[in-house]
Amino acid sequence: MSDTSVTEEFVKPGEKSGSVLGGAVIVAGTAIGAGMFSLPVATSGVWFGYSLLLMVVVWYCMYSSALYLLEANLRLSLGASFDSIAEATIGPFGRIINGASVAFLCYILTYAYISGGSSIIAYSLAVLDGGSLSPQVASFVFALVLSIVVVIGTRAVDRVSTILVGGMIISFMWSISGLVSNVSMENLLPGLSFAEAFPYSFGALGFLTVSFGMQTAVPSLSRYMLKDHRKVRLALFAGSLLTLAFYILWQFSFFGNLPRSAFPAIISAGGNIASMIEALASSGLSMNISTVLEWFANMAVASSFLGVSLCLFDYIADLFGFDNSFTGRLKTAAITFAPPTLLGVFLPDGFITAIGFAGLVLVFFCILSPVIMAWVGRQREEGGYRVPGGELRMALIFLFGVAAMVLAALDLLGLLPRFG
Repeated sequence: MSDTSVTEEFVKPGEKSGSVLGGAVIVAGTAIGAGMFSLPVATSGVWFGYSLLLMVVVWYCMYSSALYLLEANLRLSLGASFDSIAEATIGPFGRIINGASVAFLCYILTYAYISGGSSIIAYSLAVLDGGSLSPQVASFVFALVLSIVVVIGTRAVDRVSTILVGGMIISFMWSISGLVSNVSMENLLPGLSFAEAFPYSFGALGFLTVSFGMQTAVPSLSRYMLKDHRKVRLALFAGSLLTLAFYILWQFSFFGNLPRSAFPAIISAGGNIASMIEALASSGLSMNISTVLEWFANMAVASSFLGVSLCLFDYIADLFGFDNSFTGRLKTAAITFAPPTLLGVFLPDGFITAIGFAGLVLVFFCILSPVIMAWVGRQREEGGYRVPGGELRMALIFLFGVAAMVLAALDLLGLLPRFG
């Protein structure tokens, strides 16, 4: 089968391949989310310069794993999903493990966004009028309001998300411009030695891996571009580079405004979003920029929650066979939202810990699974597109995945050095 072939019955008459620019935006939009608020906390031990080196390594490995998923995807019919690729390559058992990993990731991220959302809501309310809202109540309110949007349907999520994304773009550019203009080179480059920073790099790896989680977009891109591997590959490269540039600017803005000595207090408070914004506000940042950053944080967390929870909602409905009636959607909503909401109420400051768990699970289906899928196809001597670099590159990416998974597990167990 040609590496750019398509199955005609899946292609509408006159359908054209999507643009590389559109694909790159999809990739960046998939990777960038509210989890970026964990990056300054997770990499505070290694600080700015060394975190950039780590980012470049993680970017290359995650980009490569996306290419391996593309390689496996192109061997199947146009429109094949992640689940279909898993079933065709790693068998029923691998498909179950893959599906369970996706479900767990969606649950843990939904909880992370409830935790992050509740913290920023409580902080914003306190700053706005001096009111107080307990983290438990804030978690419940945040989850309830946004879960209603999901239960109403995909169209409601689409409309709300469009408004949120528009607001995010405006508030991000506004707040970042203020942060960049206030950067202190003394904060950004404190003369940290490699020996001081290196021990903290192991714990940061899992968080960086989550931040480049673009792999779930590959099957959609393949369908969007009618299996033109050159265009998909270029979209993945451009979108992942855009993500890398975004994170570099984000790190530059935070580390240039906060001294390294400020992060132990943020970490001891749970490392939640409100703690970082509060630290920025007390560092001399103008009230206007601090307020806009709050808006951005609120919209970023809400947008990420809607995207992940909608995916989980549809997965639960399909898994249990619930119909689209009012009763069926209520059943789906109960299973989808009750566990993460209860966690948010009883463990409201688990944002950083939840992102750590997400990194552990994401490694399997975003790095290890794609490499195995591509390797199985090569062992079967199936034709089509192959990722350059031969078995050496494949082995290096697989070993990176194993290392990332082991280090994420050790960090969650508290066996790695932690800054602060």
